[in-house]
Amino acid sequence: MSKSEKERVLLMPGQTAEAEPQPPPSFDELTPRQIVAELDKYIIGQQAAKRAVAIALRNRVRRQKLPPELAEEILPKNILMIGPTGVGKTEIARRLARLAGCPFVKVEASKYTEVGYVGRDVESMVRDLVEVAIEMVREEKLDEVAERAEQAAEERLLDLLLPVMPPSIELTGPHSEAAQREQASRTREKLRAQFREGKLDNRIVELEVRERSVPAFEIITNQGVEEMDINIKEMMSGFFGQVKKKRKMTVADAYDYLIQEEENRLIDMDQVTRIAVERAEQMGIIFIDEIDKIAGRESGHGPDVSREGVQRDILPIVEGTTVNTRYGMVRTDHILFIAAGAFHVSKPSDLIPELQGRFPIRVELDSLTEEDFIRILTEPKNALIKQYTALLETEGVRLQFTDDAIAAIAHFAAQVNAQTENIGARRLHTILEKLLDEVSFEAPELRRRTFKVDEAYVRKQLADIVKDQDLSRYIL
Repeated sequence: MSKSEKERVLLMPGQTAEAEPQPPPSFDELTPRQIVAELDKYIIGQQAAKRAVAIALRNRVRRQKLPPELAEEILPKNILMIGPTGVGKTEIARRLARLAGCPFVKVEASKYTEVGYVGRDVESMVRDLVEVAIEMVREEKLDEVAERAEQAAEERLLDLLLPVMPPSIELTGPHSEAAQREQASRTREKLRAQFREGKLDNRIVELEVRERSVPAFEIITNQGVEEMDINIKEMMSGFFGQVKKKRKMTVADAYDYLIQEEENRLIDMDQVTRIAVERAEQMGIIFIDEIDKIAGRESGHGPDVSREGVQRDILPIVEGTTVNTRYGMVRTDHILFIAAGAFHVSKPSDLIPELQGRFPIRVELDSLTEEDFIRILTEPKNALIKQYTALLETEGVRLQFTDDAIAAIAHFAAQVNAQTENIGARRLHTILEKLLDEVSFEAPELRRRTFKVDEAYVRKQLADIVKDQDLSRYIL
């Protein structure tokens, strides 16, 4: 919680807190129909893919309600998404993971190489998933201890501003130890009130901070540490230790630093690790993009010699194996794998048979039409027009898009996709950037605060570029 938020929580007598928004339904309560409805808020069309992932997610809930011995036998049904770029494959998987609160990583199959070649090891995708799970659980624990950490940090900060009075010799009267302590207590409460009001934010205090001495060769080990059984960075940090150093900083900065220190002290990282590893094993989702780039059987020569080797390395991860990570052994039996590819050149049948069999659910995503582009521009919660409008409102400029302007943008996007490479909804980003280039540049200096974007303006900005195919290939 930031200091400004903290001040809002400290209400004056007679004040009432605003009603908090109702939390969304929990993961366990979501039916497949509700999951699809939630995905519809962000992704246009692709109902078959949404149904497939909704069923896969619901099956996880069903599995958790089974007896442990039966639940262990039920493996996730992995999904293979087939469709051109920019139609929503990655977004469906990402939104699904966010909806369910699952650890999620997206990897590109083309980044991996067969063991023995220079490149990423396929097991690193599991290590990445565990790292994401650790961070998720740590954030949850931080929320739990946030209030206690803030209180402890405040007390430590007040100790810096007003050091505790040391024991003194026996005195009587107004100079007695009891009287001095009472005076110190009143001063402390005054300082507390001033701090909460922000009056002490710029005062300088001296704070003891921990700085780890970093060996010069640690930079070298950063690249290869994921493939090693022993984490050299951790081993060397223990060897070199941490150096304590006094540093002067403002009260506001010292408060933030002390909160972080208290949070780290209050969080049990062993517990975080146990929960995170279990969550990665039972609820993790790994999205393997560009799997079509490693499809194909060996030709025995050329730059693609390791494609089948990569498939064979990925196979045990998908089948279920145990991967060694810095947090211990992690089983992949119940991780949900979603693979995706355009398959323009290759076909799913070009994958090795064993890998094909591990992706029993196949969904084909449709190419986007002009009508889909219109809906993408306006309907989702994160619609592009809403984003650009909000950005320019920060400059005091209000964008107004007419219906015919939106239709023209969609038409030009569809036309360029047809004439050049079809990159799906990503074409809308390039179209809008070019369309709003002038107003974005001049926004701080515009005299009129409302800027209307109509069909005539769209055609003026884009028509000539779209007509010239050679030019549109470079610009749009």
